[in-house]
Amino acid sequence: MINAGIIGATGYAGEELLDILLRHPMVRITHISAKIDKPRKISEIFPRFKNRIELICQHPHPKDIVAQCDVVFLALPHTVSMEMVPLLLKHGKKVIDLSADYRFKDAKIYKKYYGLSHKDKQHLHEAVYGLPEIYRAKIKNARLIANPGCYPTATLLGLAPLVTLGFADNTSIIIDAKSGVTGGGRRIAEGFLFSEINEDFKAYKVDCHQHAPEINQELSKWAGRKVNATFVPHLLPLDRGILTTIYVKKSQKREARSQKLIHLYKKFYKTEPFVRIREEGDFPRLQDVVKTNSCDIGIKESDSIIIIIAAIDNLVKGASGQAVQNMNIMYKLSEKTGLV
Repeated sequence: MINAGIIGATGYAGEELLDILLRHPMVRITHISAKIDKPRKISEIFPRFKNRIELICQHPHPKDIVAQCDVVFLALPHTVSMEMVPLLLKHGKKVIDLSADYRFKDAKIYKKYYGLSHKDKQHLHEAVYGLPEIYRAKIKNARLIANPGCYPTATLLGLAPLVTLGFADNTSIIIDAKSGVTGGGRRIAEGFLFSEINEDFKAYKVDCHQHAPEINQELSKWAGRKVNATFVPHLLPLDRGILTTIYVKKSQKREARSQKLIHLYKKFYKTEPFVRIREEGDFPRLQDVVKTNSCDIGIKESDSIIIIIAAIDNLVKGASGQAVQNMNIMYKLSEKTGLV
């Protein structure tokens, strides 16, 4: 059995991790902690876990974490994980970080978007970006995983076949993304109050969202040249789910002009357990993917323009489910173990 700890268990991603890991046949949850006023049973914080798990959730104590865990999931706010990762790695623990602390290879970009100089540059370059469909081989032998952001997961899976094979005009990428409210985390803020969100729909952080450089980092790596996609996120008056519509021009390559893109996508993701390519004229909606680890993709192409629609659950494939998928790979288990 794998002894797993969740730090930051009281957030949306932490709660989702608990639910998934409790179903996992090869995992025993041995540690739960969070920034909390006083120790409480996790089943008191989340009554739906009563009779499923009765561990005490308390403030994180490094000695307890090291003694009780083989793998540690960090479901912490951005800028906090880098305080804990060096100690966990020093004691031989595998770490899966759900924050942005280890996603960027350039510490200057991290500082620009998260407002703090990185405190663990030594491990910044060691961390493996945890997008299994692309980096599975590296994930297998990693000890530190930077779990991708929710918007980047949907966007990158939607674009990977085109960009890696050179079929996209990388100067033309426009990403129109929409997320449920849980993507912003469990926090009290005016913009997240029910009365502010209900019966409304808005764009936010237009072309300056912190996930944009994460998307561009990976696209640039695949394209072999700098890519600056236009990224505009929107807030849906829903609990969960991401629907991303991507517009991109075809490249001038002859193969791009003649290739049937649905066939290309099906071949690219043929062996992927959680990517589902729709038939021509069929496009995903949020109900198709909510509470699953799947990414559903639909493609529409004309002579010059490609439209890609990708849908995921932001808390599962966009966060906790993908984290468990990464853990399964690290421990040489079937990627589908514990996931739907």
